[in-house]
Amino acid sequence: MLAVDPQLAVNRPVSLPALLISRECRQARQQARHQCTLLVLTLVVPGSVKDNALTRRIFNLGWQALCQLLSEQGWPCLQAAILALPTGCEGYLALQADAWRVKDCAIQLEMRQPISRLWDIDVLTREGRILSRRNMGLPERRCLLCRQPAKVCARQRRHASPQLLNEMERIINNAISTG
Repeated sequence: MLAVDPQLAVNRPVSLPALLISRECRQARQQARHQCTLLVLTLVVPGSVKDNALTRRIFNLGWQALCQLLSEQGWPCLQAAILALPTGCEGYLALQADAWRVKDCAIQLEMRQPISRLWDIDVLTREGRILSRRNMGLPERRCLLCRQPAKVCARQRRHASPQLLNEMERIINNAISTG
């Protein structure tokens, strides 16, 4: 199983332009024709430091959960790749499986345990279409702190990064102590 080493995290702030360029590059990688279902794992990380020991531990837990899901479902994995970037880790799984079924299972995984709230699991069809929670008839993700729609809180910068990071640490510490 692939993993990222928490000891090798860059642990430095990322500028907004660098973050936007990284997002564009990820979208380009996602939109490339894969002729299969593409599952992409990234993290929900507040603040300007996107790659640190904590985020890598959270990523590894998500990657491990996805690999277990693939095994349980019997989905053939055509290719797996992890990119450890200063803007955050990205994991890619090219699957021979129905995208709608993969998205349904990913949502179930996201709802199973509190730590999964920190994972952002995207599923793309073989045509490159991203399947959203809305496509599945589900509500938007909620904020870690106030339960309002997460996008609204992020856009309005409703909560300070230290509060959000403390909540992330609490979630991962609970996951490790109970897991």
